[in-house]
Amino acid sequence: MKITSKTKIAKLFAKKTLLNVLKKYEVPCVSCPIAKQEIDKNSIGYVCDIYGLPKEEIIKELNKKAKRN
Repeated sequence: MKITSKTKIAKLFAKKTLLNVLKKYEVPCVSCPIAKQEIDKNSIGYVCDIYGLPKEEIIKELNKKAKRN
């Protein structure tokens, strides 16, 4: 799977290794109870932009992990 800034959060939640990357960068969706209602709509790029997270760095690490699994 190729991860881009348009990849939906739901796809990332589906794989534990990718979820661990989101936890590492403290992506708020991981612990947010409302996120379950929005993960199908919101992309990783959008979430990084609204929370000021290092988008390119996160996407690079997600792709690295996705290639291994």
